[in-house]
Amino acid sequence: MSSTPSRIGPNSIIQTVGALETAYGKSETEKLLKKIGQGYLINNLPSEMVEESKFHSLVMALQKEIGEASTAKILKESGERTAKYLLKVRIPGPFQSIVKLLPAGLAFKVFLFAISKNAWTFAGSGEFTYGSKPSPNVMVKVTFPSHPVVGNFYLGTFTALLRELVNPKTEIKADIRKENGAIRCGYLCRI
Repeated sequence: MSSTPSRIGPNSIIQTVGALETAYGKSETEKLLKKIGQGYLINNLPSEMVEESKFHSLVMALQKEIGEASTAKILKESGERTAKYLLKVRIPGPFQSIVKLLPAGLAFKVFLFAISKNAWTFAGSGEFTYGSKPSPNVMVKVTFPSHPVVGNFYLGTFTALLRELVNPKTEIKADIRKENGAIRCGYLCRI
């Protein structure tokens, strides 16, 4: 096992700060970031892969300062913003066009198979799995110390991606819990 810290995409932090600015305004967000020991992010958002610890420490500091409900809302929006970025910049247009033509069940499998090849970019040291039985489902297991509220980031991301690529009426039921020292983020998808 490598001793190099696992890295994840910078959008985890960029879009969380963006969601904070939308909710609280730029000035209040800067005050909040300073107060929770994350002031280094002000005018210094990452532009490349980041150590997953930086995202999880931001999540835990926000949860402690603004509470679970507010943090959940921010992270869900952050995930939705991340999905928009992925659709615009990372997921090739021709692939999107093909997936949208497929029946929902097949589109789900093809899309999640493609995502699984780069799951490390959001799961970090954790795990990512998906399946179609008994119904479509996605699971992200966060093994880095964090707070269960982090599951709302993935909820926002997967909901937005599946609604855009698989079925605009997609609904996801989240089951996020601590389990054996990790955070198990289960998403049952109705596509």
